Amino acid sequence: MVRRVPETLSTAEPMRQTVALLALLPVLLCAAGPAAAAAKTDLVLAIGGEPETGYDPLLGWGAYGHPLFQSTLLRRDADLRTEGDLASSWTLSDDRLTWTVQIRNDAVFSDGTALTARDVAFTYTQGARTAGALDLSVLESATARDDATVVLRLKKPWITFTETFFSLGIVPAASYGPDYARHPIGSGPYRLVSWSEGEQLIVERNPGYYGKKPAFERVTFLFTGEDAGLAAAQAGAVDMVSVPAPLADAVPDGFRAESVRTVDNRGISLPFLPDTGRRDANGGRIGNAVTSDRAVRQAINLGLDRAAIVEVALHGHGTPAFGPADGLAWAGEADRVSFDLAAARRILDEAGWREGSDGIRVRGGVRAAFPIHYPASDTTRQSLAEVAAELLRPLGIEATPEGSSWDAINRVMHAEPVIFGFGSHSPYQLYSLYESSLGGVEYLNPTFYANEAVDAAFAQAQAASGLEASYPFWRRAAFDGTTGYGLQGDAAWAWLVNLDHVYFVNRCLDIGRPQIEPHGHGWPITASIADWRWTCE
Repeated sequence: MVRRVPETLSTAEPMRQTVALLALLPVLLCAAGPAAAAAKTDLVLAIGGEPETGYDPLLGWGAYGHPLFQSTLLRRDADLRTEGDLASSWTLSDDRLTWTVQIRNDAVFSDGTALTARDVAFTYTQGARTAGALDLSVLESATARDDATVVLRLKKPWITFTETFFSLGIVPAASYGPDYARHPIGSGPYRLVSWSEGEQLIVERNPGYYGKKPAFERVTFLFTGEDAGLAAAQAGAVDMVSVPAPLADAVPDGFRAESVRTVDNRGISLPFLPDTGRRDANGGRIGNAVTSDRAVRQAINLGLDRAAIVEVALHGHGTPAFGPADGLAWAGEADRVSFDLAAARRILDEAGWREGSDGIRVRGGVRAAFPIHYPASDTTRQSLAEVAAELLRPLGIEATPEGSSWDAINRVMHAEPVIFGFGSHSPYQLYSLYESSLGGVEYLNPTFYANEAVDAAFAQAQAASGLEASYPFWRRAAFDGTTGYGLQGDAAWAWLVNLDHVYFVNRCLDIGRPQIEPHGHGWPITASIADWRWTCE
């Protein structure tokens, strides 16, 4: 079963990170020079945390964005169109069970050994045995017919298996072992030089890379906290730093702010089942007497002024979200609503929710009240919870923001709303959120949403002849004219915003046109690193 854990990157203590960065600043300043220095071949980036499990694709490295050290079978261009990477051709059998992939003959690993179809087969076979972050449970077998041909046999038609073609980095069969995550060998554009956990990672250009050569010979990634990263930019010690929305307007001298469009969304889960006393496998409650009412879910979605949420909680650095895949080809058509407080109040009135003396609605002795949980360490989600709670009060709904740990949230997330974050380049994201059979499986379908028509549309999508052929079925799942998970149907979630990923970029660094980025784990901005250029001389 594929894992979808909201927080997978380590969050070392901010003080330790800041101290480590300050110790590095003199060295970095000497290397960086002034912001408008002569064209250089080294970069220093502070664009996010390090992966807890290291740089092993079989443990999830590269699942969001490109794995950097490894190559994948396919890649996406800036418009998310499919291109071959290691694969020169790929075909799906008529029964939708067998992928036959031809592998290019000029790919070598960073240790000089040739990459063949046998390495691809090994990677998929090993990955299916690993409890990683990729959807490989449907794989029946992976075999190399010869050095150039790999055959991937599935247990059932499953079109979203193709996402592994874009995200699963290929590892060497001959040398893969327990220490691979710390010493990765791959055929990607860069190879690892050194990794000081909690401090920095240094990579250098892979001379054997078959693709477009990056302009920069060496890249240093700093693992800083938000404040330390901004301080490094202000000191001219980095060339790029990722910044949260509250800091995004404080652009240092010599830098520009790059706001990258994303499907990195945040939304409020609305438990779908009524509270009947049912418990999950860990003893946690399932169901909610308020959010299980479709009228309440509809009213919440109509009564949230998403434009105001973007402005207040994100300081304008984002866009309103109406679903988990806004702007992508598999999103529901016209799956959006306009803010209408009066209409939202009418829906609640007609459903029998009456305002009490304190202004909070009641029906059948049940108050329209619930907490909104968020991870206490996440200031953006805290702000979203607080703003959403204020906007729900005029509806007569009492929402109380509650910050806690993910362990604590895990115990209540099937019965109480949570600010979750998702965002993927694959329609599997929809399946993971709304497929009834996944209700309560780790972080999949945390609301226990269930709709037979949605399940049927998903089954048709998974059995399609190709990824593009599946899109109409995914869109139908949102609303088929009668029902669906989307805003015209069950209004199953209250999606709030799509974050902009904001980077302060040295004015001499041209990063081209980034992709629409997925959820922020990893380094999605580096997917186009081969196109980056230094423009100052």
